[in-house]
Amino acid sequence: MKAVWNGVVIAESDDTVVVEGNHYFPVAALRREYVLPSDTLSTCHWKGVASYYTLQVNGRVAFWKGVRVEP
Repeated sequence: MKAVWNGVVIAESDDTVVVEGNHYFPVAALRREYVLPSDTLSTCHWKGVASYYTLQVNGRVAFWKGVRVEP
């Protein structure tokens, strides 16, 4: 699977996990030149603690709805 935003592949892996229709990519699959760490955390009672990243491609910052996941 590939995660694509603004025409750029930002993650690619054959080992994604699908939860409630969303693909989760392993950290090692992220293209680090586009992904910046964030201090934001959240907690879900059944998924546990989630940490977040900021996605920036060619000076543009993405929001979660703009990323396409495709085979």
